[in-house]
Amino acid sequence: MGKGREFRISSFAFRVYDGRVDKLLEVRGLTVELATAAGWVRPVNGVSLGIGAGEALGLVGESGSGKTMLALALMGLLPEGARVGGEARLDGQFSGKNLAGLGERDWRAVRGREIAMVFQEPMTSLNPVMRVGAQIAEAIRAHEPELPTAEVQRRVLAALERAAVPEPRDRAAQFPHQLSGGLRQRAMIAMALAGGPRLLIADEPTTALDVTVQKQILDLLDTLRRELRLGLLFITHDLGVVAQVAGRVAVMYAGRIVEEGPAHEVLARPRHPYTAGLLAASPRLRRSKLAPIPGTVPQLTALPPGCAFEPRCAQRRPECAAALPELRAVSADHAARCVLV
Repeated sequence: MGKGREFRISSFAFRVYDGRVDKLLEVRGLTVELATAAGWVRPVNGVSLGIGAGEALGLVGESGSGKTMLALALMGLLPEGARVGGEARLDGQFSGKNLAGLGERDWRAVRGREIAMVFQEPMTSLNPVMRVGAQIAEAIRAHEPELPTAEVQRRVLAALERAAVPEPRDRAAQFPHQLSGGLRQRAMIAMALAGGPRLLIADEPTTALDVTVQKQILDLLDTLRRELRLGLLFITHDLGVVAQVAGRVAVMYAGRIVEEGPAHEVLARPRHPYTAGLLAASPRLRRSKLAPIPGTVPQLTALPPGCAFEPRCAQRRPECAAALPELRAVSADHAARCVLV
């Protein structure tokens, strides 16, 4: 990946990277269906996206929009009985294989080795009765069980160092409750890196962290992406956060991608009313009144027949309720699912 240029729009600062991006993950029409008492619902509905090696894609949306369910589908961690359709393909060792159709045995070779995930809350993701180093070692042995103990320990310390954990030998001997929130999140990142994945999914990794530690974690993820040429899928509801780490942004609502494009273009000139609403509701450095989006994300069992955002949209038109809009091109690499485009 080439050198980058930094842009600033209002209180959002982000970097646009130049140079060729090698395709790492390609998702086409991915659908996840779950059984509920009210029938089958689709928390992920026809999602298509791509991530290149060394590229960061920010996935943004309110709670309940389907972001985490999409991540779990890419990790093979969906609830039992879930139905998956569409395609998700990695290059390299699994070229030609559709991840959406893998069985659990095949997923074990992918999970942790090809794709790894940093979960939202490290205190509930880490085992409270195992030392941090032992948990990272377990992640390594899951893929290389015959590895000598000395080599496993070397890799544990190397992973902690890579995640910028101070005094890694001492931290490896501690239990999760003995670490601060920021160090627990770094330990989770070290565990995710231990298997040498090429794609890292970070699901709200800065939740419940103070602003200073949040910035450190974001800088760490950006450094890892550049140095290891990791593909990074960064999931958040905070546009101010995604602007700091992602070159591209995909906005998700009610299970669908409603806008996607370069971060500087989407945040400066949003073309979907939902994206504009998220920006208006985001805190800024300059004092101004926040404008919340009226209403709530619709229940998946009662989606409107047309655009899912239509009941909440101040710019709705009669055709919005008639049929689901297609993604329409704004520019060569920017599209929005809206009749106003």
